[in-house]
Amino acid sequence: MHHKSRKMLKILGLLFAVVMIAMISGCSDDDESSTGPDDNDSSYVYIFDDTIEPGDSVHLIAGENYLASGFVFVDSGAILSMDPGTVVKFRPGQGVNASALIVARYGKIYANGTADNPIILTAQADDVDDPGDLPLTAKGLWGGLIILGDAPNNNTDGIGQVEGIPSDEERGAFGGDNSASNSGVVRYVSIRHGGSEIGAGNEINGLTLGSVGSGTTIEYIEVFSNLDDGVEFFGGTVNTKHIAVAFCGDDCYDYDEGFNGKGQFWFAIQMATDGNRGGEHDGATGNEQATPYAIPVISNATYIGSGTGASNADNDYAIIMRDNAGGQYYNSIFYDFVGGGLTVEDMPSSTHPEDSRGRLEDGDMIFENNVWYSFGAGNTAEGIWDQDFVRTYMTDPNNDNDIVDPVFGGVSRSGGGLDPRPSAAEATSGADIPGDSFFDQVSYKGAFDPSGTLWLSSWTALSEYGFVQ
Repeated sequence: MHHKSRKMLKILGLLFAVVMIAMISGCSDDDESSTGPDDNDSSYVYIFDDTIEPGDSVHLIAGENYLASGFVFVDSGAILSMDPGTVVKFRPGQGVNASALIVARYGKIYANGTADNPIILTAQADDVDDPGDLPLTAKGLWGGLIILGDAPNNNTDGIGQVEGIPSDEERGAFGGDNSASNSGVVRYVSIRHGGSEIGAGNEINGLTLGSVGSGTTIEYIEVFSNLDDGVEFFGGTVNTKHIAVAFCGDDCYDYDEGFNGKGQFWFAIQMATDGNRGGEHDGATGNEQATPYAIPVISNATYIGSGTGASNADNDYAIIMRDNAGGQYYNSIFYDFVGGGLTVEDMPSSTHPEDSRGRLEDGDMIFENNVWYSFGAGNTAEGIWDQDFVRTYMTDPNNDNDIVDPVFGGVSRSGGGLDPRPSAAEATSGADIPGDSFFDQVSYKGAFDPSGTLWLSSWTALSEYGFVQ
């Protein structure tokens, strides 16, 4: 999210998006504003910002041809619900002209799809019945889904302003003191071909969660071919399960501002040509000593990078911990990154009394019972963990981090043959799942049961487009 080194790649992505929009949607440069309908095309049921006003209850049904235009807010006190199988398309545009769905604080969304009838949020140019109509590089064709709640974060006064929308938009505020707040249900939802950028470090991600509380249900979510991050958490306590991020242009999972939720069964795969970290984890924005510290608990992640020999130099680490971030990863697999496995920010104590090394040494950062393999820097402790203090921690036998090939069924970034189920003994058994009742007590490491059916099948773009069976 924060790296200027990716600016040129994003600019190229935006240029490609404009070309795709012009070719497929018939829009010129002057047509990109998302403020009104496309010549009142009667084939669409339009959704505008005033469609869902404070106190409204709006219900979307499967089979309608919905087209959202501009920033569509589910205002405070409003409820938006969607039937299984609902498809909502979004008009093209970037920056302030992007289209996005934003659930404001005290609003609610009930997007409750099923494995057989997922809910799809995608670009206007996307024919969801034609798997070959858009290439993987078709990113940034709209904005994304943003959910804002009133759970805690570590911003000043506990209130933040979500990135990706203008800073003077009051409905973009998030934060409060209700850890258990409920913003609704988002289940079996595929978010495709989105991502928008207002400026450097100010983007709409595929799914943005700002201070969303633990009363919210978020599970079985896919972010596919997004311009920026896949999923980003700004504070909050929301718990998520069965999340897939595929072929996004920046980081797969990003957290910041004191995020303290739980996650299980997180999957990520990156393209050979772009994509930064599997996890980019920050503690605070502008004040490293701000509390609460970010110490989420994550189990059974599988992060697959761009490939050890890929030309994507941005794919430098599977995980970076910085800005006083902590966090806990258990029973996970990190595989196939151009660079190394884990780097932890280590700043001079005279100028930065709090940093992520401090979180590691204080026990607020834990990496235990994980598998690491296939790194461009080498499959040795020195190649995977290039800092002495990190290497000492990671090679401690008590932490049980194995350098061993998980032996996936197949890794493919260009078509069929993706099967991220491991078969190595070190990955198929021996998991030590956190005792919290949120976590499923499974025996394997990584996001997928080695002997079970892939939970990606049937409802995801990865399945529809033939990457997985």
